Amino acid sequence: MTEHQLMKSLKKIISLYDEIISLPHKTEIAREFRDEDDLFMLLLYSETLGIPNPVFYYTLELYPYILDKFHDWHLRMGMEHSPLDGIRCC
Repeated sequence: MTEHQLMKSLKKIISLYDEIISLPHKTEIAREFRDEDDLFMLLLYSETLGIPNPVFYYTLELYPYILDKFHDWHLRMGMEHSPLDGIRCC
């Protein structure tokens, strides 16, 4: 068995092990990712919601990339319509 084949087999074993370990916790992991994403969105749009954001200047350039996710976020936060005047997504 060559070194390349050995490394490929080892990567498959590690991937399988990771799947087996994380299988019972997939919903918890997905919930954690969603919570982190919600927190990031709040940080990103906090200045426009009236909450002081010290990094507003640096997060401003992320708006075009995050705008697609904004609609899902504000619905998940319990807001039926966009809370921002400048962003009409509904």
